[in-house]
Amino acid sequence: MEQVTLRGETGRVPGSRTSRRLRRAGSVPAVVYGRGLEPRSVAVDRRDLYAALHTEAGLNALINLQVDGEELLTVAREVQRHPVRGEITHLDFIRISLDESIEAEVPVEFAGIPVGVREAKGIVETVHASVIVSCLPTAIPSQVTLDISALRVGDSARVADLPALPGVAYVTDPDQTLLVVALPAAAHVEAAAVAAEAEGVEAAAEAEGEG
Repeated sequence: MEQVTLRGETGRVPGSRTSRRLRRAGSVPAVVYGRGLEPRSVAVDRRDLYAALHTEAGLNALINLQVDGEELLTVAREVQRHPVRGEITHLDFIRISLDESIEAEVPVEFAGIPVGVREAKGIVETVHASVIVSCLPTAIPSQVTLDISALRVGDSARVADLPALPGVAYVTDPDQTLLVVALPAAAHVEAAAVAAEAEGVEAAAEAEGEG
């Protein structure tokens, strides 16, 4: 995976007033930490950041962050955006190593037109369009493609149906539903039921953990 270089300016004082001033000046406040590195407040140029995060790798781009004469290999995480304009207002840079696996969220692309759509006028209702994977930084896929052309009305696609990728492990629950093929009147209800069931499982797991 290609690496991009980004310069981080240090010396900023944490706080909302300073952050607003930086944004007005065309910078984005951030913090860098990880692998024994004490958290450092930095600022990066908004245009340079946009370019770094709009390569084929997207938000999983490997970023060589230049800070105080050091070059730190990082990935962007905890990206916060303006609720209206959508521009990045803050993010974390996590220091990583090329020799250690990390987790990353990767989009799923659904390929093909399901049989249930072609022959039974069904529709595809997407429940989840991304998965969490674990792999070496250089092995992070830009996307995972799943062929859904054989699905009929009533069928669903799960994480377990995703193709195996060399050196990549799926962290997301293999039973998690990605999409369903349903008749138009039932699609919304079925997708909502799947989502509600998933939330119920997560809530039960959290309650058990607290107990």
